[in-house]
Amino acid sequence: MNDFIFHNPDKVYFGRNQMGNLPGELLNYGRKVLLVYGGGSIKRSGLYDQVVSLVRDNGMELFELSGVEPNPRHTTANKGAAICRKEGIDVILAVGGGSTIDCAKGIAAAAKTENGDVWPLVSSGVWATDALPLIAVLTNAATGSEMDAWCVISNMETNEKIGLGGDALIPKAAFENPEFSFSLPPYQTACGAFDIFNHVLDNYYLAGEATFDLVLEMQEAVMRTVVKWTPVALKEPDNYEARANLMWASSMALNSILDAGTVHACACHGMEHELSAYYDITHGHGLAILTPRWLTYILNEDTAPAICRLGERVFGLEKSDNVTEGAKKAIEAVNTFAFETLGLEPSLSRLGIDETHFRAMAEHVCGESGIIGVRSLNVDDVVNIYKMCL
Repeated sequence: MNDFIFHNPDKVYFGRNQMGNLPGELLNYGRKVLLVYGGGSIKRSGLYDQVVSLVRDNGMELFELSGVEPNPRHTTANKGAAICRKEGIDVILAVGGGSTIDCAKGIAAAAKTENGDVWPLVSSGVWATDALPLIAVLTNAATGSEMDAWCVISNMETNEKIGLGGDALIPKAAFENPEFSFSLPPYQTACGAFDIFNHVLDNYYLAGEATFDLVLEMQEAVMRTVVKWTPVALKEPDNYEARANLMWASSMALNSILDAGTVHACACHGMEHELSAYYDITHGHGLAILTPRWLTYILNEDTAPAICRLGERVFGLEKSDNVTEGAKKAIEAVNTFAFETLGLEPSLSRLGIDETHFRAMAEHVCGESGIIGVRSLNVDDVVNIYKMCL
């Protein structure tokens, strides 16, 4: 087990009747608020009107940035930063899913720079220690951005999608009302669910000796929750228990509580970021296509026990005397969950993607050292995994 430090200052208001606390949290930081959101979904649901009333009725001045993309652009973050700098914004309020919150984090960091440009921070791997305060109202269980220190920003001009992290990017408070996710389309629910599942599997689970029993059990509990409750949410979109379980799983999957010194390989996330950067596909869908192929590719005598355990502990498969065969059954269970239970298209070719850019994508994600993990991957490995996904 490795040494680790755990600290997460995010204050979470969870449940149906928590929005009355929003004005007080905003007023902790000032009276000029930048509201950041995506398309029209929060207006159709009535959440926009609720938020605007809470802000204005409590004496705050509201500014807006709408139109945040599913893969938030650096140009959009820069527009928000420009508003912050011009208007003297005190606090940013992100209302939406992970993309909206990610964009708001980019805005918060860029607003504190000399030129208001987020991309130099992203491209240089800066750890952000200065940013405007951010408060999040979550509408989609997926990325975990509502409770972590990271955001992912896309530069479509250079086909790059890169993470920006920093203590200053952790939201000061997050409001999680499962009812806000009732109106999500089935596709977004499915993609978000697989994103949660993969956060645990990709980031922490296959860590070998770097983990310990308590954390391993917690990781499996989060993945089991996704496997159990996503089909319910798809069948009954307004099932509060299903949505609540998924929303809290989203926060638990990536707020560092499951980290505890484990090794971060994040192979699937790295490979998927390239797909999103080149083809602007939905992140969770890309992860669903990649994950079972990656598991198949890395399966060997060293990885088989952990993959086999995944099948038994998360999917309820019978205990296998042959761990390699058990691991293969576990991978098939991941396949079934992604493409039958969630109903996602199973291949890149069905999303209109061919192998034209695979090598360039692989070279970018691997850099000089490759993807280090339970089975490290070089450029040829990544190209092969992409081809398995066609």
